[in-house]
Amino acid sequence: LFEFADKYRGKYDSSITVAQKYYRSISGYNDELLWAAAWLYQASNNEYYLNYLGKNGDSMGGTGWAMTEFGWDVKYAGVQTLVAKFLMQGKAGLHAPVFERYHQKAEYFMCSLIGKGGRNIQKTPGGLIFRQRWNNMQFVTSASFLATVYSDYLASSRGSLKCAAVNVAPSELLSFAKSQVDYILGDNPRATSYMVGYGNNFPRQVHHRASSIVSFKVDPKFVACRQGYATWYSRKASDPNVLTGAIVGGPDAYDNFADERDNYEQTEPATYNNAPLLGILARLGGGHGGYNQLLPVVVPAPNPVVAKPKPAPKPKFTPTPATSSNPITIEQKMTTSWNAKGKTYYRYSTIVTNKSYKTLKDLKLSISKLYGPLWGLSKSGNSYGFPTWLNSLPAGKSIEFVYIHSTSPADVSVSSYNLA
Repeated sequence: LFEFADKYRGKYDSSITVAQKYYRSISGYNDELLWAAAWLYQASNNEYYLNYLGKNGDSMGGTGWAMTEFGWDVKYAGVQTLVAKFLMQGKAGLHAPVFERYHQKAEYFMCSLIGKGGRNIQKTPGGLIFRQRWNNMQFVTSASFLATVYSDYLASSRGSLKCAAVNVAPSELLSFAKSQVDYILGDNPRATSYMVGYGNNFPRQVHHRASSIVSFKVDPKFVACRQGYATWYSRKASDPNVLTGAIVGGPDAYDNFADERDNYEQTEPATYNNAPLLGILARLGGGHGGYNQLLPVVVPAPNPVVAKPKPAPKPKFTPTPATSSNPITIEQKMTTSWNAKGKTYYRYSTIVTNKSYKTLKDLKLSISKLYGPLWGLSKSGNSYGFPTWLNSLPAGKSIEFVYIHSTSPADVSVSSYNLA
């Protein structure tokens, strides 16, 4: 995909022209190519992508653009932050001078966040980052996420943030990110939580179709598209379905907010509001573990939950042996357990492996003593087969399915199969 995008360069909305009315690519594609290369290097350690960042950083704007925003269209700040990490890790090699320019632009962005740069990000009187009226919160959570990870990079390298006239401790970046999260969750002039369902005062008329229409469980009558708009959209009542956890667009430049369903600029939720916030909350919730974020991290296993009403059943780790008559192995193990309403539930993972040298087709499994839901297989009568998206299993390959119930592992065996 990267090779294709690099070879046939162009803006996606030049081909999908209808997108120009909604999500037009203003910044072009150079930031996406650099962003992709940075993540592909992070994932693969393939030097090709590192060299790509080094050779194209200047010409594609990665080292030139001094950013004060990070979002779905303009990703330069993210590129600069990730490449700065590679530099701190000592991976730049011959590209060190170019990577240092990426690094300088990353620091420019971080300094602008905390108000100590040459050009600082605008904030509301209550202290929230403000970029634009329509769904401003996307810029708040994404910028705060970058500040969070960069704070850890600096702490791991025992460095500091170099702003216009002062050096800044990494902890100040993390404190800034926390201040933005606190604002989102209600520490603001209106005492409003912009996370739906959190706190006592949160948006009740979210610009979201499923949230604004009565649940199928309450009224199963069919709701047509236009009916959903005409009947439910204009209602001034609170949402019948609370979209718990959603982050809405948020207040204006003066901390004002109108909780009205048709005020889409402020009450519309979006995945790109929520996604970066999860990373920040994970970091704040985890405290300071002393991990070196510039090295591969091995996270210690969490302490086990003690209060279980009965001993957990022993998982079956021993796979069914493959033989010439049955060249299929089945291995089960319990992956997690939890208590709910006085009952202990277990999640089991089952791996089915084709140990033959041929392609496995028409697999039928028999599963007995199963007392809960199962995912990853399709059921036909009393047997289970490949999921709908899979017709066969090549030699040496495996599939996994999972199930949950409150007792020992189910009995899983092979009923029939074909090898081709």
